[in-house]
Amino acid sequence: MILSARRKQFLQKLLDLYKKTNVPVHYETLAHALGVSKWTSYDMLKELEKLGYLIRDYIVNPGETGRSQIVFRPTAKTSSLFEPPRTDAIAPEEWQQIKAKVLSFLGNLKTVSLSEAVRKMLEEMPKAQASVSFCAHTIGLFLVALRKLGDRTETWIKSLVQNAPSHEMKTTMFVGTVLGSILQKVGQDVGDETASIVKRYMQSLHDLTDQERGLLSDFLTEALA
Repeated sequence: MILSARRKQFLQKLLDLYKKTNVPVHYETLAHALGVSKWTSYDMLKELEKLGYLIRDYIVNPGETGRSQIVFRPTAKTSSLFEPPRTDAIAPEEWQQIKAKVLSFLGNLKTVSLSEAVRKMLEEMPKAQASVSFCAHTIGLFLVALRKLGDRTETWIKSLVQNAPSHEMKTTMFVGTVLGSILQKVGQDVGDETASIVKRYMQSLHDLTDQERGLLSDFLTEALA
């Protein structure tokens, strides 16, 4: 589908704002930048989301426990529309820093409930700006959940993902199967937010190089072992 000039204007401005701040964009922020009403902005972003150019996130409002805002970030489809595809992989030292940060955060969640662990990880997600960092945090989120779902579920999911035919299939299968179990265990509010994380995760995978997908797969393999 060919985008109209108006839709491209909204999409380009959101991409510019996202690149400047490295955080998802609230529709009111975009409305102010374009000089339109917040409702016009929100309706347009919903249209672009349906077309696959945006994905919504939920961020926790500062000082309002349990309250979240709807924000939007560009997908790989948007990046391919305005920018050439990436060919450079993440530097090894940067990956080690991301990996260490995720593992450290996971260690702090061992003693909390499944619902609380999911909530804390969701609050941490907006800080993961790079696609590979976000994907690593997503895998971390589901590793936490897996270890709180019971031995039988953990054993079944481990055996399911071990023989996946590709790096991307392994991490995708892992995230998808754990999500199904989470939705049965926690409240719908947390479940919906977790499902939105998975949607963004799937989009983010397309931004990664083959090498980065391999790093994520190796990280998952090590963690499951």
